[in-house]
Amino acid sequence: MSSERSDVSAGDDERTKRFLAIASHDLQSPLRHIAMYAEILLDDLGDAAIDNEHLQYLRTILDKAQTAQRLTKVLMSFAAGTPQVKLADVDTDVLVRQIWAELLAEVDAPGATLDVRPLPTVKTDAAILRMVLKIILGNALVHRRDAAPHVMIAAVAGASELTIYATDDGPGIDPAYHGSIFDAFWSLPQAGAEKRPGLGLTSARDLLAALGGSIRLDSSNENGSRFAISLPAG
Repeated sequence: MSSERSDVSAGDDERTKRFLAIASHDLQSPLRHIAMYAEILLDDLGDAAIDNEHLQYLRTILDKAQTAQRLTKVLMSFAAGTPQVKLADVDTDVLVRQIWAELLAEVDAPGATLDVRPLPTVKTDAAILRMVLKIILGNALVHRRDAAPHVMIAAVAGASELTIYATDDGPGIDPAYHGSIFDAFWSLPQAGAEKRPGLGLTSARDLLAALGGSIRLDSSNENGSRFAISLPAG
């Protein structure tokens, strides 16, 4: 049975990499054109009679397109088996708040609140950590109760490892599914919810592995779930 499970897991990993490679490759061209045309408009209109609000819209479009370009390049390198990791000092407090603001503009979660406990700066790859945190925070907003969701982010720093805890007040994950949540193309059954690709937690796990880190479901019950993201402290 364990051999069969291993074969299935290996097959899923290959499917995941192929999916990421194709999707990332196909996104590169439209993202490049969005960024290019935003730059052209900024150059042409920067000194023209255009109000600051619309200039900010254009700057935001350019920034988001360039961020997406960086992320797709990371995914392409990961899919090719040669993840490109660029280490730099990352202020996790600032990063978490930026991601939360982005998600609130993308996900319909009225009244959602975030409690950020003191978070440190860590030397890691900002693009990869951004993707991982966005997956976890996004899941907390999607898999929620009828009430406005509340998420808490905290960290514990050890001598060699930093662990970031993401705690939500959602419906929790049935113990029967605890062994499946990191499987590729599996998604948590949710009444009335649209079927999702089921690659989020799989990608988070594999991307963290490229950083020498890991992710686990730390706890889950009727009061919510807590995920633990571990990163090398150095």
